[in-house]
Amino acid sequence: MSVLIKPIITEKMTADSELHNRYGFVVDPKANKIQIKEAVEAAYGVSVKKVRTMNYGPSRKSRYTKTGIQHGKTNAIKKAIIDVAEGDIIDFYSNL
Repeated sequence: MSVLIKPIITEKMTADSELHNRYGFVVDPKANKIQIKEAVEAAYGVSVKKVRTMNYGPSRKSRYTKTGIQHGKTNAIKKAIIDVAEGDIIDFYSNL
């Protein structure tokens, strides 16, 4: 099971990482905080102080077409905000 799916790279998370040493990741919905902490420390070689998680449910939509009503939904995701110790940084752009 791969715990870390992808990093969150937005303007808001970039500003948060520069000011407060916080980084965001989309993680496996079944992973707990201890598994997320171990995965980040193993992948990036930093020491993690705190892990906060958020579960996002699927958003459901209905469309009215000429063949009838079409129901659909997006996937449920889990986000994790990682607080890194002072002096440690995670460089997402080094592997490009």
